[in-house]
Amino acid sequence: MPDHIAMAEVIIDGTLYTLLAFSVATWTVILFKIWEFTRNSFYNRAFNKAFWDAADLEQAKALPAEAAKGPQARIAQQGFAWLDESRQSVGKSLKYRGVPAELLEHSLLVQMQKEQHTMESGLTMLASIGSTAPFVGLFGTVLGIMHAMHQITASGSTSLDVVAGPIGDALVATAIGIAVAVPSVLAYNFFLRRVKQQRAGLENFVVSFMHIASSSNASGKE
Repeated sequence: MPDHIAMAEVIIDGTLYTLLAFSVATWTVILFKIWEFTRNSFYNRAFNKAFWDAADLEQAKALPAEAAKGPQARIAQQGFAWLDESRQSVGKSLKYRGVPAELLEHSLLVQMQKEQHTMESGLTMLASIGSTAPFVGLFGTVLGIMHAMHQITASGSTSLDVVAGPIGDALVATAIGIAVAVPSVLAYNFFLRRVKQQRAGLENFVVSFMHIASSSNASGKE
């Protein structure tokens, strides 16, 4: 077998294995993100109910560990930690110099951004696979057609039976590339929408927490 034909077969096989790796990575991310978003939604609902059933911030702060899980709980814990530290460090640190409400809001927003980054993890991979998999498949098809042409030339026959088989096999790479890309793109759009929905819920919670904290501070001053 000529060296260029052997090299072409190696590259074609490598292309198919690359698409297989893309597919495995895609479905791994999809299954993980489904589990992650389902878990976050469950934890957020449970914490939201427990938080608003509490009589005051001190009772909400003392919620049991099983109820204080998920993104909303971590944001609330960040808020409680900031409130405790600010009371002990007034005038002692630049970190707490400024309008308390604005500083608390900034602390909550920083934690919310961390939660958003966690929710968005893996989506870049889905977008990359969705955009590149068809081109990888097309690359494999082009090489496959070139390889098929060399085989047809070597056989010396141009009958339909001889030509159709190798060309059809070469087109499989493009089909696989599209089959890998479609779930990636659909999953990316679906999870991006879920990120926006959960981010909206976290933003609403930050606003509500700020309102409760401000009301509690005002009551304490009175």
